[in-house]
Amino acid sequence: MSRPVVDAPHVLERCRALVRPALVEAVGQLHPWVAEMAAYSFGWCEVGGAPAVAPGGKGVRQALAVLGAEAAGAPGRDGVAAAVAVELVHTFSLLHDDIMDGDAARRRRPTVWKAYGTGPAVLAGDALFALAVGTLAAQPGGAGAVRTLAVALGDLVRGQADDLLFADRPWTGPRRVRPDEYRAMAEHKTGALLGCAAALGAVLGGAAPGTATALDRAGRHLGVAFQIVDDVLGIWGDPQVTGKPVHGDLRERKKTFPVLVALGSPQGDRIAALLEAGDDPAGAAALIEESGGRAAALTEARRHLAAVETALRGVPLAAGAVGDLRSLLAYLVRRDT
Repeated sequence: MSRPVVDAPHVLERCRALVRPALVEAVGQLHPWVAEMAAYSFGWCEVGGAPAVAPGGKGVRQALAVLGAEAAGAPGRDGVAAAVAVELVHTFSLLHDDIMDGDAARRRRPTVWKAYGTGPAVLAGDALFALAVGTLAAQPGGAGAVRTLAVALGDLVRGQADDLLFADRPWTGPRRVRPDEYRAMAEHKTGALLGCAAALGAVLGGAAPGTATALDRAGRHLGVAFQIVDDVLGIWGDPQVTGKPVHGDLRERKKTFPVLVALGSPQGDRIAALLEAGDDPAGAAALIEESGGRAAALTEARRHLAAVETALRGVPLAAGAVGDLRSLLAYLVRRDT
């Protein structure tokens, strides 16, 4: 009998509750100082180790791992090791990303490198990565799971490299960043680990290779949709919802999908001049919208969501878990766009 579909926040909470004890146990294996930095990054403690109840992440990747196992017809606990591994890898990537991007705050707290120093933050990230590999390697069939994770990590690094290089490329001319390059970057940087999470949960749940491949493909398309919706919110989102200043991505001169589409319009040179000057983000936002950047971004996000549905329909999956999965996917890309 399939269980009733519940809303996404309840799905996330259920999966976090299932994974949290194993995640705490894994972090507890680290050197005490490194474990403290890891716990700080998860919102479990303050600098120095005092307990805290700080905002953590939504736990999207760990939820996808649990739901991947359930979609394969296994109990959610079979996906817990995968959930722990991908959550550790995701946090490792955030620690290093914050250093590369120079971000001083995350979830309204100082980032780990600001709180503890750059060297310690790099060390903590490395430790989380090693712990993730060890967590998967200890599972039955762990070698295959580690290979799946390695592919996703390679793609994640490729996407991060492209993202960093985009910043130095011109707004216009033959070397400007094209929307198709951005799609590939988003699939690698954001989608690879989402797809890996669902696929690993399915693999540890005993799924056939075709099922894991379909879930990986769905997660990659989700990553592109999620990133593009994030881009829309980074320009036009409500600061009370996003926690970011209005037009924040334009102030930071980020080459996001709506911007790249608009730069290819007849107004492209004017938009580029506004972005280069950086003193009229509201004017730039209005011109980007007038040039079709916002509408094109939302259309692109919907296209990738349709590809998610195609991937999910292509393999036999447990109906109840797929219902929860669809609820989660809709929640991630809705976010008041």
